[in-house]
Amino acid sequence: MLAPNEPTFRQSVDMMFNRAVALMDLSPGLEEKIRVCNSTYTVRFGVRLRGHIQTFTGYRSVHSEHMEPVKGGIRYSPAVNQDEVEALAALMSYKCALVEAPFGGSKGGLCIDPRQYEPHELELITRRFAYELIKRDLINPSQNVPAPDMGTGEREMAWIADQYKRMNTTDINGNACVTGKPAHAGGIQGRVEATGRGVQYALREFFRYPEDVAASGLSGKLDGKRVVVQGLGNVGYHAAKFLSEEDGALIVGIVERDGALVDDRGLDVEAIRNWIERHGGVAGYADGTYVKDGATVLEHECDILIPAALEGVINLANAARIQAPLIIEAANGPITAGADEILRDKGTVIIPDMYANAGGVTVSYFEWVKNLSHIRFGRMQRRQEEARHQLIVDELEQISAAMGSTWSLSSDFKQKYLRGADELELVRSGLDDTMRSAYQSMREVWHGRGDVPDLRVAAYLVAIDRVAKSYQAKGL
Repeated sequence: MLAPNEPTFRQSVDMMFNRAVALMDLSPGLEEKIRVCNSTYTVRFGVRLRGHIQTFTGYRSVHSEHMEPVKGGIRYSPAVNQDEVEALAALMSYKCALVEAPFGGSKGGLCIDPRQYEPHELELITRRFAYELIKRDLINPSQNVPAPDMGTGEREMAWIADQYKRMNTTDINGNACVTGKPAHAGGIQGRVEATGRGVQYALREFFRYPEDVAASGLSGKLDGKRVVVQGLGNVGYHAAKFLSEEDGALIVGIVERDGALVDDRGLDVEAIRNWIERHGGVAGYADGTYVKDGATVLEHECDILIPAALEGVINLANAARIQAPLIIEAANGPITAGADEILRDKGTVIIPDMYANAGGVTVSYFEWVKNLSHIRFGRMQRRQEEARHQLIVDELEQISAAMGSTWSLSSDFKQKYLRGADELELVRSGLDDTMRSAYQSMREVWHGRGDVPDLRVAAYLVAIDRVAKSYQAKGL
């Protein structure tokens, strides 16, 4: 519950937008055009369940059509409301512009607690919601392309894609109406973990610049850094898993809805994830110290704090007690505008949500392109790459033999070098490149201008400038 003087999520997004445009030379009309949400469709539909009709309320907001189609997830949550959906749609516009994905911003939501329904009931609800949106072109490969969000996943996206294709039987590009589908149903390798992988790549890129790391009061690399993760859902789980297994970070705290676990020696992310799936929470887990008031663990001493679940978890009530010198926003809007100001005054470095959780939409872009091209990445060139690499290896070994040398290539090197890139490797390469380029564009503004106080303002400046140029190119 936010304090009475705390801005709402939508107000926070507007306040952060205003901080950035105050440093720009935009006409008042163009500034307003970029800021406002173009449209929001509200639907109320009935589904017969358990012997009677239940009515559900859903939303689909389109913030900006400076590029089309517009892109943004659909979340299932009892807390969904129009203001939240419009704020998330605005963030999607800026996020896509920042990472140079050719989409406008959109978002959808359904007021429902998916845990209260059986899978077959959720399918009926999802298909009816999709039907209401599809018939108004609010789901369409060339106009509006949803993706998973909180409370939804591959399963729901497959239902939506199938519903679209039932209603548009001659649309050869029907699979591209939604992203985040299962790999066997038109999806792409690496999409499930994309947002968490993007968080990892964002931190890796941040730690490539010693001066940026020093600004947070830290030093060195990711290895050994103590990390607290709030929310072990899809994003938090993958971010924590990759950082601990591949980068040597210590996950010292995990915050969930029923409490938190703390262990300064490091927690076993995989084991905790399995426990949560079996028991619905972290309570009762044997290793680590259980803290019933999980929110207090956000204030635990650590190097990196990763809020990866809900918006507004760091707010006026707790911002002053946050000890992490570096926060990376894996969720959308986890820090309110008021808390952001407190943390900035303390010298905390924040890697903003607009950048940090852009891995999902980036890989969604790759999936959309794959669906439109009707061919998986790597299919045309993989074996040709392997053949060219084999030529080099053969030539080196022949030269070595001709010179009577005992030198030879190790079998491990040959195995790795000769293997052509498959779809997953290409997706990871594309995501890594995107996260690097986006960070570099932010830090160039952050360090290159004397009036940019932090990475969040830098991200907004880059994104808004790109949106403005798109509108100007249209004649606005």
